[in-house]
Amino acid sequence: MLAPPPSNAENAGMGVKTIDPAKLAELLSSSRPPLLLDVRPDTVYAREHLRGAKNNCVFEVAFLDRLKEIAPDLSQPVCIYGECSDSQESLMAAEKLAHAGYAEVFELRCGIEDWIGAGQPVERSAEEATQAAPRLDGKVPIDLKESRIRWIGRNLLNMHEGYLALKSGHLEFTEGSLKGGEFVIDMHSIRSTDLEGNELHDVLIRHLMDHDFFEVETYPEARFVIGSSVPVENGEAGAPNLKIEGSLTLKDVTAPLVFTAISGITADGKAAAQASFAIDRTKWNVKYGSGRLFRNLGGHLVNDLIELQLRIVTA
Repeated sequence: MLAPPPSNAENAGMGVKTIDPAKLAELLSSSRPPLLLDVRPDTVYAREHLRGAKNNCVFEVAFLDRLKEIAPDLSQPVCIYGECSDSQESLMAAEKLAHAGYAEVFELRCGIEDWIGAGQPVERSAEEATQAAPRLDGKVPIDLKESRIRWIGRNLLNMHEGYLALKSGHLEFTEGSLKGGEFVIDMHSIRSTDLEGNELHDVLIRHLMDHDFFEVETYPEARFVIGSSVPVENGEAGAPNLKIEGSLTLKDVTAPLVFTAISGITADGKAAAQASFAIDRTKWNVKYGSGRLFRNLGGHLVNDLIELQLRIVTA
């Protein structure tokens, strides 16, 4: 959950006055109306915003530079708003304006959500007024160039890392909800980024591809099949919000695999997800250097856990 916003007194202490929709409407009809500043991303602003509001996304590094162009007079009253009462972009922007020296800053803490709820006018794009965003449905292929797997292997003091490419894959949706899918991993594509350009790169790759590890000539593909996915309780954007259960086939073993992912829809309507987790390689008969299976390994000890970082984007 988001942290609670500061009280009016806390805002007032930094030269910012928190106001509600009724007070803002009163100020806008006064002889000295404030400049309205929508500090949400431009794509959200384009869909709907308060009439006459300027856009300056507070999450962009150019926020203060653009602010000097939009409101060069520090004595001009400015009213900032964001999405809703439990989203803190307007608070962040208000703090920036106060520190930048603006003398009269108002914050519509409840955001555009309550402004609309109070029956106040907004401007909407024609597309927003007439068209709802389509939901993903059916079998959707993944983008093989945008989707990838990063791996990290370690021993006690050192590590190697690199990438694996996906050979094929798709996700299956029912009215926007992920229900299944399958990914085929090209084991011949394994590369090490930390040894790139080093003569030891090919030595490591041969080691990983031979019988000690993945036996790639015998098992050229690995496969992950999604059995189910359910939303994570209280999951939010930017945090794990989807629990995925499935099975991973690696070498001659198929075993269960469960992990959480951060999922969402991109600005251009593609499904995307990222996940970071570890697997115990010995469950898939990858035994080399395991301290659980061998004794007195010395410098040949290799951690059982392999870290995987997934990036999946639909085509």
